[in-house]
Amino acid sequence: MARPRDPQRRTELLDAIIEYLAEHGLAGLSMRPLAQALGHSTRVLTHHFRDKNELIDAVLVRLDERQRDRLGAFPGWEEGRSLGAVIRASWDWHVTGDYLPVIRLLHEIEGLAAGGRLPGTHVPSMLRQRALFVAEALRAHGVPNDVAERRATLLNAAYAGLQTDYLVTGDRARVQAVVDDLAALADAWARP
Repeated sequence: MARPRDPQRRTELLDAIIEYLAEHGLAGLSMRPLAQALGHSTRVLTHHFRDKNELIDAVLVRLDERQRDRLGAFPGWEEGRSLGAVIRASWDWHVTGDYLPVIRLLHEIEGLAAGGRLPGTHVPSMLRQRALFVAEALRAHGVPNDVAERRATLLNAAYAGLQTDYLVTGDRARVQAVVDDLAALADAWARP
């Protein structure tokens, strides 16, 4: 009989896998080199993840969880801080420091899914949950229910596009100016 999965150990393993993928990418992922890089046997990975697709889905769920936890912890998220301020704080976190490789990984994952190379993964659900999360923030800032999800989808698409632009061009000043425009748009939508 197989040992039960330890949820805490699985989370720690997922965080290590995310760090590995942020450095090495996902396109050429193979379980054996991943296990070796983590100092484990392939058996440890297959104990927690049935196959590579299940591992990728679990990585996406964990990335989404980490994103929501971090965004929810931004000062002012719950205290009525403007949406624009939250967008700017999120941008600073995403494109500076140690998190930038994870953003690259997220865009790689989304690109592979868009190209049909990650069928059956959690990507559509992750994008849907991201829209619902931002829609809830919009509603909390006074945006009517009937438009909150559409505007959240637009904000998310614009934000992701700006991340891609920055990752490809490195033009921080130009992209930052557009992030400021996006933040101002979000604030205008949230005004009563």
